[in-house]
Amino acid sequence: MFMHLDVNTEIYPLLAGDKFTMALAHTLNPDGTPDTGYYTPGRKSLADKYEYVMHGKLYKITDDASGGGLKAELYVSYGGLLMLLRGEASHVSHFELDQRIFLLLRRL
Repeated sequence: MFMHLDVNTEIYPLLAGDKFTMALAHTLNPDGTPDTGYYTPGRKSLADKYEYVMHGKLYKITDDASGGGLKAELYVSYGGLLMLLRGEASHVSHFELDQRIFLLLRRL
């Protein structure tokens, strides 16, 4: 997968060559149940294991069958910070338009 990601480097500085782990999730609940959309202090969360978390919405999905294989692109807006994911359509088949997506980052 190819990813192009805007990160607020004023609050989470990343430099070229930095190594990090990233996760995309539909919910922050560790058991995978849908979240309520409200923050509950003291409640366990996937965010506890990461340093930088963004919440956004998938606003565009494109498919491209030219060039042999089926490719897909996902566009997510995190309040003005954008992400593009490009790759095999089979890798992005579980995403839906207007879906809420959390992005979680942690330096290695």
